[in-house]
Amino acid sequence: MEKIPMTRAGFTALDDELRHLKSVERPAVIRAIAEAREHGDLSENAEYHAAREKQSFIEGRIKEAEAILSLAEVIDPTKFSGTVKFGATVTLVDEDTDEKRTYQIVGEPEADLEKGLLNIRSPLARALIGKDEGDTVDVKTPGGQRSYEVVSVKFV
Repeated sequence: MEKIPMTRAGFTALDDELRHLKSVERPAVIRAIAEAREHGDLSENAEYHAAREKQSFIEGRIKEAEAILSLAEVIDPTKFSGTVKFGATVTLVDEDTDEKRTYQIVGEPEADLEKGLLNIRSPLARALIGKDEGDTVDVKTPGGQRSYEVVSVKFV
């Protein structure tokens, strides 16, 4: 199976979520199901059905997290330097709006644009790979063609 690249922070966050799901969420939903069963007729018991649905979600997320962690390849970006590659923290300036943004290029499971974590498989990240400070990158986005200048590349 193909390894999933992740930063140490992403791996730790997912591992913490998995522990929380197993030690807090799973026991809580089991208690909720038991309480709902005590109310009698299960066919018309909304609390029971809601708890079972939540249990299904939790068990699915546990399986997903375990699968990702088992395939994870933790990469330490502090050992890199030079051009943009996995783990790089890149500061860009939109050449049309002069808006400055900073992203860290991370693995798919830990990507979160609102936190500045850019999926390695995204069009922008793919366009940035191999670029250096001062380079211009043209990216086709859902909002149209965009041009960015690479202001800085750091490996923190």
